[in-house]
Amino acid sequence: MSDLGLDELRDELADFAQPAKKTGRTPREERVIAGFEEIQRFVDEHGREPRHGEDGDIFERLYAVRLDRLRALQECRSLLAPLDRQGLLTGAETAAPASAGEMDADALMAELAGAAGDSEITDLRHVRSAAEKRAAEEIADREPCPDFERFRPLFDRVRLDLDSGVRTTRQFVKDAGLLKADIVEGQFFILGGQVAYVAEVGETFRAPNGENDARLRVVYSNGTESNLLRRSLQRALYKDEAGRRITELTAGPLFAGESDDEDIASGTIYVLRSKSDHPLVAANRDVLHKIGVTGGDVARRVANARLDPTFLMADVEIAATYTLYNINRVRLENLIHRIFDPARLDIAIKDRFGNPVIPREWFLVPLFIIDEAVEKIRDGSITDYVYDPKTAALAPVVET
Repeated sequence: MSDLGLDELRDELADFAQPAKKTGRTPREERVIAGFEEIQRFVDEHGREPRHGEDGDIFERLYAVRLDRLRALQECRSLLAPLDRQGLLTGAETAAPASAGEMDADALMAELAGAAGDSEITDLRHVRSAAEKRAAEEIADREPCPDFERFRPLFDRVRLDLDSGVRTTRQFVKDAGLLKADIVEGQFFILGGQVAYVAEVGETFRAPNGENDARLRVVYSNGTESNLLRRSLQRALYKDEAGRRITELTAGPLFAGESDDEDIASGTIYVLRSKSDHPLVAANRDVLHKIGVTGGDVARRVANARLDPTFLMADVEIAATYTLYNINRVRLENLIHRIFDPARLDIAIKDRFGNPVIPREWFLVPLFIIDEAVEKIRDGSITDYVYDPKTAALAPVVET
């Protein structure tokens, strides 16, 4: 056997080398990676980077600011470079180095800006004072949530509710009077650029300052969780300029029981049945209904149904109508469509020019269930229900 050269010898020995030991990541690194993976999922879904601007929804704007921060921090770029399969860290849009260079990863996670209606969504926050950093440290101790799959549907639902306007966000101000007692199980907040869900509230105890407090389990939309005091969450929400409360999912008094002189007829819920000869429609004609809300005359609204792909390019019959008083029509229609979303018809119809259109307001729901839903809208309890196609009934929403 001929003598091996140094390069060949090195290659031979490499086969016997001990594999490098994998080092565990710190909670801070896990949070940074989890935040970056959310951005990657957005890019996979939309085929582009998240953008700043009021045209985007709250989550896209949060992701855009977060990406700016990640690009500006060398510590984060070094950590994320092996995971950057989309080349996001080398993008042209980078944050201002004079401000971002002084921030560490904790500052990134606690100072992410963004909330619906915030005109300063693209502004980088100042480097925090010692007092602000102490407040951030109270919520920075987050760990991966082991049962996050239980909570993921809740975050998905909240996002849909925000997009449709069924829920809104309210900014915190010191004088608004958010009390620790107001933070209860099942509430959603926006804190540090993440949606935070109060999953559990522990036993109330007396704090050293004499006030009542409790330990919370808070789950975040990036798959992490923290075990913090109620008063710490309150203080963090006050400190975070982008901190917001997500409103409860309540219908409110959507209907007046009877109209009187002071009531204003705001619109009508209409339920239509299609006369289309499409095989899928014909097979389900008795339970297939279009549900919408209009501020005009229903008969006029459907007069040209056979020319409109949203009406399945066919005439329709009016199965039921419900008059509304003093109502936000858009909000109500979004609420109804969300409730019946599990039974939404999946069909493509060609318009007059041969272009495929997917109607979004047709649902495989019996008429008596729609009647029941309207009654629950009247008494304000509809937000506690969702339609279950398996049982063909309105089922109580199960909060896990």
